[in-house]
Amino acid sequence: MKTEPVGRERNKSDMAGGKADVILKEFWRNNERFADLFNAVVFEGEQVLKPEDLQEMDTDMSGTIHFKDYEESLVRMRDVVKKTAFGVEFAVLGIESQKAVSYAMPLRTLLYDGMGYLKEYQEITRSRKAEKGKRTQGEFLSGMRKEDRLHPIISIVVYYSEAAWDGPMSLKDMIVEMPEAIEKIFADYKMNLVQVRKSDQYTFHNADVKTVFEVSRAIYDGNFDKIARQYNEDMDEELLRVIGTITDYLELKNLKTEKGVGNVCTALEKLKEDVREETRKETFKEATNKRDQEWISRLTKEGFSASEIARIMGASEEEVRKLQKG
Repeated sequence: MKTEPVGRERNKSDMAGGKADVILKEFWRNNERFADLFNAVVFEGEQVLKPEDLQEMDTDMSGTIHFKDYEESLVRMRDVVKKTAFGVEFAVLGIESQKAVSYAMPLRTLLYDGMGYLKEYQEITRSRKAEKGKRTQGEFLSGMRKEDRLHPIISIVVYYSEAAWDGPMSLKDMIVEMPEAIEKIFADYKMNLVQVRKSDQYTFHNADVKTVFEVSRAIYDGNFDKIARQYNEDMDEELLRVIGTITDYLELKNLKTEKGVGNVCTALEKLKEDVREETRKETFKEATNKRDQEWISRLTKEGFSASEIARIMGASEEEVRKLQKG
């Protein structure tokens, strides 16, 4: 039976996403970590991105879409956005952290990317508008020159819940069943999703990224001896906060290290004790429910109503009915 340690109950600020978002954004803002994630996930281990070539970009993707009769303003903020040079041009790269399954995530990511393209398009049209000279009809209608080009945008969603992702992986997964003729011409959008729970399929070279994913998986698996054996002397305060954020374990997230080892070991021991205690409580609860069900079944066969059984057992009628159903 899977149990959740007491220390992994999130506080209100984390539930609102504020503190957790900041911790994860700061972690991925580091160029070495950012490049390693993309190289492992998007480029299949090939070392395409170089940390020294990455530059921070504005995370505000907000913009205004103009229609004939009205305009629509959309406000969108990304988690971490960087650009990298490829020859004389560049590509835009983004990371989104996601705690819960979102059944609209491919559409949401598509919208983020679309807003990024819209933002660059509007920057081009503003610069072209300031230029003087004759424009063709196409240039006048679009605000762009024929040779103008947008830059590619590539996004990764890091899903850090213990539960497996059961949502859509692409826009097509969100669409109703299509006839073959329509499916052939449908323009799909595939999402780059990384599940921390299944991140062992990737080869990471950055020590921080590797540690965060491996320790988080070990906590999910309850493999605390491995953590204490391999990592307790190497993890610094920042990595512990990130791991605590990913796993919802506040004992690690709020840990203040004093030269590392002692406090880390104490936190891990506390985590193990929490798991043991929760397992004991769950086992006791199951046994109690089983005994209660036997009593309820016996009283029901003897003709007692649910309300009468509830009074006899000191329980609510709703609890009795639930146990009656098994």
